[in-house]
Amino acid sequence: MVAGCLPRGLFFLDSEVLPVRIGRKKSPVKPYDTASRADLFAGSKDVFDAVVAELSGRRTATLTHAQLEELVAVRGRELLRQLLQDHLDLRAAREEQAVALLHQAARGEVAGADGVARRRIEAGHHRLLSTIVGTVTVRRCAFRALGARNAYPADAALSLPAGRHSHGLARLAVTETVRGSFDAAAAAITARCGKVIGKRQVEQLVVQGAADIDAFYADRIPLPRTAGELLVISVDGKGIVMRPGALRQATARAAARHKNTFRTRLASGEKPCRKRMATVGVVYDAEPAPRRPHDVIAVPGGRHGHREVRAGPHASGKWLCGSVIAGPGQVIASVFDHAEARDPMHARTWVVLVDGARHQLDLIRSQAARRRARIHIVIDLIHVLEYLWKAAWCLHAADDPAAEDWVATQALAILAGHARHAAATIDAQATTAGLSSDRRAGVNACVRYLTGNAAFLRYDRALTAGWPIATGVIEGACRHLIGDRLQITGARWGLAGAEAVLKLRALISNGDLDAYWRYHLECEHHRVHQTRYQDGYALTA
Repeated sequence: MVAGCLPRGLFFLDSEVLPVRIGRKKSPVKPYDTASRADLFAGSKDVFDAVVAELSGRRTATLTHAQLEELVAVRGRELLRQLLQDHLDLRAAREEQAVALLHQAARGEVAGADGVARRRIEAGHHRLLSTIVGTVTVRRCAFRALGARNAYPADAALSLPAGRHSHGLARLAVTETVRGSFDAAAAAITARCGKVIGKRQVEQLVVQGAADIDAFYADRIPLPRTAGELLVISVDGKGIVMRPGALRQATARAAARHKNTFRTRLASGEKPCRKRMATVGVVYDAEPAPRRPHDVIAVPGGRHGHREVRAGPHASGKWLCGSVIAGPGQVIASVFDHAEARDPMHARTWVVLVDGARHQLDLIRSQAARRRARIHIVIDLIHVLEYLWKAAWCLHAADDPAAEDWVATQALAILAGHARHAAATIDAQATTAGLSSDRRAGVNACVRYLTGNAAFLRYDRALTAGWPIATGVIEGACRHLIGDRLQITGARWGLAGAEAVLKLRALISNGDLDAYWRYHLECEHHRVHQTRYQDGYALTA
């Protein structure tokens, strides 16, 4: 029950109104008798009797089970709506009786946050509430004062939302929206609940539903893990197609300068500036799993013999976060905050997996230095292999099977800790082959990548220590959080909607939706109701 939000001297229990105490006067109040309560639920009984009569009649005797299911679902929803309506009417009647008794004993009042005492009481005020079982009318008493906003203590007792749509409907909107389009979400809600909400309202509820995610995670402290486990951090970015007004300034200026070759379609190679980069971060734990280079890359010609390949580290306790509004620096800071909460004493081995982007490396090292955390940066092996394949196509024909063995040979050398030697070898082979400058583009890119990032390509040390060397976890997270929802065909996002869906998908992937929704409802109650009254009140479980 919510205490302190009701008028001075006015308290409700489930079945009766208690005696009211104002000063030293007592006014005994008789509880509702059984007959009066039964009358308030007459509407529900009428609906139930009508459903029973319809199901026992001749018309339904010839229906298939599918038709019966549909009939019962529709009629059952109306019955549930009427039950909810009758209960709300019962509470309204109790409130009106209690307010009437206040006038007999002494004058009740409600003091708002503005300090104005509202002593004038009017019954019969009402508002609509759309719920998962349909739309109902909430009737309640208004406490009024000249020039002041009305106070509705019953709204606080029911913890009604600021808008028309209930919290249950808001959660349903969130659940449906994170796995499909807004149109599909609105259609699914209509099929289940009737016509209670439109597409625009679904979007608004989703944005409101994600409003407290940052505060929720700021208040949570992860449980520490054993010192022997690895603490792995990874960050990556992925573009989201945005509406023109949601692009970053530099992208918007580039889009304004861009001119298409054709009026009705894009020419080959044209890519208009229409995306905004979202940053996704992950923190997870992993037991060390030592390996050798041959466990990662097969020797040229393929594996032979029966030696079992050693598996790499297995990720557990994954925690995801992301943002399309905040820049990479803020997301990386959030990731480090969470990692530090898991290991506040920096007793574990911190491994940071990256793709080699220079600005990302600078931000990561800056965060580590600020926290005095010792980190081990490892560049994703898959990115290295991509550069090796670019070089391979410079040295081999497009259909030459020898290219695969060449890549395997260079990769094994890099896994053994010889990245600089592999770069020199590739450069020498290109020189010996007499490649022209335009044919050497892939080779030059590979050599630059290997020599420039040699400090982060110590795979020999990583494999011996049992560290992960690939960013499969963050790549999969980007595909799941962004690709599977935010990049569906034809989607063009506004900033608020994209941010809300991204954060909610991360929240659900973390398994925190139930805990977050309880926290969100408490925050909503505080924002909508607690701040309206001068005497604050606390929520009780």
